[in-house]
Amino acid sequence: MKAFINEHYNELIYSLIVFIVILILKFLFTTAVRKVSKISDFNPVRTNLIIKFINIGLTIITIVALTLVWSVNYQDLGVMLSSVFAVIGVALFAQWSILSNITAGVIIFFSFPFKIGNTIRILDKELLDPDNSDLDKFVIEDIRAFHLHLRRSNGEILTYPNNLVLQKGVILISTYQQGEFISTEEEEEQTM
Repeated sequence: MKAFINEHYNELIYSLIVFIVILILKFLFTTAVRKVSKISDFNPVRTNLIIKFINIGLTIITIVALTLVWSVNYQDLGVMLSSVFAVIGVALFAQWSILSNITAGVIIFFSFPFKIGNTIRILDKELLDPDNSDLDKFVIEDIRAFHLHLRRSNGEILTYPNNLVLQKGVILISTYQQGEFISTEEEEEQTM
């Protein structure tokens, strides 16, 4: 054991430094996301989802850093990684909408002006009902990584992809505060 420690002393120290830096980054990112979530009054499920994405990214960075520290043979690693990335590339190309929905979910977390409980109208011709304008209004039930859960006035629940929410116009009809709905016009009068 002493021979291994003496032989790989530098690698062990650098590995320890990598783990400490990653733990500090994890703490900083998690704290920042939780503060943004608290200030913006986001759903804890959304917050935990973004933290999960950050943890996955930090894990990938850790693996790359440790392969550099321990001087892994890049020729063997290159063949393995190129095979893995070829399979992943084909899968992602086939499922590009999943990747765009995840990206849209992260964007919605940080900049979406609507919250759970708000009543909205999405300007999508496939959703609009020319016969009944009440069916054009949706209450946001939940915001997930891939989609929103929206409830129509007749009780139907609609699952709407995050990437389409970013592409279509969305009108805020009313907000939900302290157990009651406030229309956006009333809200503007209260702030004046």
